Amino acid sequence: MRVYVPLTLSGLAEAHKTGELGTEALTAYAVTPALREWCLSDDIEELEYAALNRAALASLRLLALDPGAPRRRVVVAVDVPDGAATADPDRGLDPAALGEVRVAGPVRLAKAAAVHVDGGDAEADVTAAAGALGAADADDDDAQFVVDGAEDHELLWYATQEIPNLVGLGG
Repeated sequence: MRVYVPLTLSGLAEAHKTGELGTEALTAYAVTPALREWCLSDDIEELEYAALNRAALASLRLLALDPGAPRRRVVVAVDVPDGAATADPDRGLDPAALGEVRVAGPVRLAKAAAVHVDGGDAEADVTAAAGALGAADADDDDAQFVVDGAEDHELLWYATQEIPNLVGLGG
């Protein structure tokens, strides 16, 4: 099963250093029954893209909590055994938790299939969106417009071999 783990560049650097995504159970995003119902689609690529975008929003939330982290959303796509990721059926009813799963951790970074990261052109919009999240969560339409501005940026795809360069460790 493919899951999408939200991180920051600082979190990715830590995972690169330790070789693991987290030390305990991880919150990730995947194609869950609730996400399928919300998307009204059977197209697996469309569903995977929706899960990736849910993880990107969770990454934005991590950035809002860590003002020192570089202002780029990061999502690591990881393949885990079926059954390793479980959705909470009660939380699945919460629109904010669509696609959310818990993965028994830690997960080896070597299991990652790819890394998705904002390009440099997204930094200003991501910075503004991280600052507007609280107001957007309180139903402020102007703040939601700012958050949507970050979502307008597509995450770029990187091979796992590129992680050292992404975290500034490579040449």
